[in-house]
Amino acid sequence: MRKEYTTIREVVGPLVMVDGVDGVKYDELVEIKRNDGSDTRRGKVLEVNGDRALVQLFEGSQGLKISDSRAKFLGHSIELAVSPDMLGRVFDGMGRPKDGGAPLLPEKTLDINGSPMNPAARDYPNEFIQTGVSAIDGLNTLVRGQKLPVFSGSGLPHAQFAAQIARQAKVRGTNEPFAVVFAAVGITFEEADFFIEDFKRTGAIERTVTFVNLANDPAIERIATPRMAITAAEYLAYDLGMHVLVIITDITNYAEALREISAARKEVPGRRGYPGYLYTDLATMYERAGRIRGLPGSITMIPILSMPEDDITHPIPDLTGYITEGQIILSRELHRKGVTPPVNVLPSLSRLKDKGIGKGKTREDHADTMNQLFAAYSRGKEAKELAVILGDAALSEVDKLYAKFADEFETRYVSQGYNTNRSVEETLDIGWELLRILPRSELRRIRDAYLDKYYDRPAEE
Repeated sequence: MRKEYTTIREVVGPLVMVDGVDGVKYDELVEIKRNDGSDTRRGKVLEVNGDRALVQLFEGSQGLKISDSRAKFLGHSIELAVSPDMLGRVFDGMGRPKDGGAPLLPEKTLDINGSPMNPAARDYPNEFIQTGVSAIDGLNTLVRGQKLPVFSGSGLPHAQFAAQIARQAKVRGTNEPFAVVFAAVGITFEEADFFIEDFKRTGAIERTVTFVNLANDPAIERIATPRMAITAAEYLAYDLGMHVLVIITDITNYAEALREISAARKEVPGRRGYPGYLYTDLATMYERAGRIRGLPGSITMIPILSMPEDDITHPIPDLTGYITEGQIILSRELHRKGVTPPVNVLPSLSRLKDKGIGKGKTREDHADTMNQLFAAYSRGKEAKELAVILGDAALSEVDKLYAKFADEFETRYVSQGYNTNRSVEETLDIGWELLRILPRSELRRIRDAYLDKYYDRPAEE
């Protein structure tokens, strides 16, 4: 039986100080109750100093009376009830059903803080995941067990991009079970409604577990939401043997909540006011993705974050880039041109792309065409910049072909809309169509055998 304390001494905003406590632990859940039982609020322990515990309430402290309230420490941190019936359901940021459906009958309850994956037990990611988006599948390939963030900016269409990946992603050529866990962190009601309706309209909701934390929900709940999603993913992957794609949007809102709580605890701030442990905190989430040797399931993660002022050196994208295996960058310039999705392929990078492509995974010519497309697009961009400064007359005939290639590449390869789901073969074939703009002698990064097989093939084939 857990002890109850009537020694609540102070309430400041969502923070409550309880004196004379014994055996209380950091992160432990707390119930603050009115003596007559008419009002119960939950919170968690932020700090323990001797016999004093600082508690942050989830619902806020408005209307709370110290004189007739008592605190009960529950002896465990936040937990999530899990079961195979989670698929197709929508939960709030604390794991409570919010779709009007029946309560979940849990198979077990799991601590959302989880435990870090043993590095020695990790299996190397090397299997292709098809997202249906050419800019990812063709050039920055996603593999099972990878962490590949999307760096966006305010006002850019990362919500549509996230919904497209969640809808279209699949493991090719197998009957292995695949699921998506989608966590919306600190978003508006309209955005949340967009995601849920999109998943329902396309039928993707049947294989999706959705967690929604709205912008007006408490900051402390925002800290829990991504961990709820990852805990659900761990259950689906390692207990049920599924391949799980975790999409979290927006990590920036999570980091802002972390800063708010750190300020409430009067901690010494680090860069831009974020707590000094921001790197460690993000790593405890990101590093729960991966594959475990000997287990069939996997967790692949796509965290989405909006860079404040489009600054890639801001602490959130900067630290995320250190922990994850690459990044997909959305471009404001391409967005203005009407390219959808506006993926800027040159600074984007998937560090594991070489491991998930080639014969038996995608197609034999994938690596060579990928390198050639990167090189040709880069040179085409340079040619266009030169034309702006010196005029078209300054360009050689070959430079003009490269400039034409860059324009066609953006409009036909990168820009595909949010409802087009391309197979990797379609993506590779479009790449070859674009490479035919250039003379064969310019394609120095592709082996002659592949040029004979694909470049010289009639375009209508």
